[in-house]
Amino acid sequence: MSPSHPPTPSSVPLWQQLAATATALQAVRAGQSATTALDALGGPLRPGVQALLFQVLRQLGRAQALRRQLAPRNPPPRVDALLCTALALAWDEGSAPYTPFTLVNQAVEAAKRGAAAAQAGFVNACLRRFLRERDALVALTDADPQARWNHPTWWIERLRQDWPQQWQAILEANNAHAPMALRVNQQKVALAQYQKALAAINIEAHAVGDSGLLLRQALPVQQLPGWSEGWVSVQDLAAQRAAPLLLDGLPRPAGRALRVLDACAAPGGKTAHLLECARPEAPIAATALDVDPQRCERIHGTLQRLGLQAQVLALDAGRPQDWFQAHCGGQPFDAILLDAPCTASGIVRRHPDVRWLRRPGDVAQLAAIQARLLDALWPLLAPGGRMLYATCSVFKAEGDAQIQAFVARNTDARWQPSPGHLLPGGGGAGGPVRDNPACDHDGFYYALLDKAPA
Repeated sequence: MSPSHPPTPSSVPLWQQLAATATALQAVRAGQSATTALDALGGPLRPGVQALLFQVLRQLGRAQALRRQLAPRNPPPRVDALLCTALALAWDEGSAPYTPFTLVNQAVEAAKRGAAAAQAGFVNACLRRFLRERDALVALTDADPQARWNHPTWWIERLRQDWPQQWQAILEANNAHAPMALRVNQQKVALAQYQKALAAINIEAHAVGDSGLLLRQALPVQQLPGWSEGWVSVQDLAAQRAAPLLLDGLPRPAGRALRVLDACAAPGGKTAHLLECARPEAPIAATALDVDPQRCERIHGTLQRLGLQAQVLALDAGRPQDWFQAHCGGQPFDAILLDAPCTASGIVRRHPDVRWLRRPGDVAQLAAIQARLLDALWPLLAPGGRMLYATCSVFKAEGDAQIQAFVARNTDARWQPSPGHLLPGGGGAGGPVRDNPACDHDGFYYALLDKAPA
């Protein structure tokens, strides 16, 4: 066992965890999200398997290259998934959760006890050869970009084109663990007060911005002080920038609440942050839209825990004819947050399955959806109002290129100084608003658009 990377304690035998991890990997390869694959597991299995699966997904490019060296012909999918699981965990002894010898022994045991029993001898032969020839086999795969960077080749090439100076740093950040960040609900507790509450239970955290805390070590949310009372939410520091960007400096109407639309709002974190920014003298009336009714239930749950209220609609933001008049009275919004569907290429370190689920054509397909949403929602914004366009993507087709095209076809849109592209793990790269260089956040994109007065 590697002392610097202890495994998640579990009463479940390691061979059983490896078998379940391989099953989950096979599901991801078939197009299922890691979350869905993990949800299918029983209670005791999930924590250990999730930790193993995320490590496998972060090392899958190398594992696949090693498997091709050991078995040039593709084995059956179940056998291939088990081999790649073992190889991803064992190839780099410095980050292995157990010794390579233990991992190989237990992977062979998983083959013997599972549906791949007929191939157990083949699995044993491949993995024993890997133990004997590990250094030479790894060296043979070093020239393969997918093995070196653990991302699909098309993804690597797109990053090289978009970010010729930063692409390697982006890929390295994607393969690291993301920190746990909190957003303090300052309607209920002050930031410094909550920081002291964490210190009282020996949780070190440093403040970032007006309401953010970056934890030195992650912990289950149920252990956070005041979690059930709505004192705090888990939200990446890049995502925490949305509400202040949209609201700061926005004129507040006299005699009524500020009308705010959060389009594509699930699971409700940004809706909640917008409402947390309201004050008695500056109320906010928020409408949260999401096309998926099940995801809308998550918005309701988020708001209920935090003691906040918004109109939540399970409708398509891109079809205002279905909801703008009927549910919003046809009254234009003072502010719109469009956190558009995207490739999620900026949050790969939190969701390592994304890189293997996406296909090259997804970028253009999602960019078309983003353009449709921008064009559908812009007419709903009042003159003098503000729209914040956001994606959790580092691909420029979903960021600067999208907004340049939008501004070109909408002469009443004024592109204001904005963060632009924020790259994972560090500072901003694209826009004139400098990011906090000490802030460790996900990859994101923000463009602030003001609508010309009538």
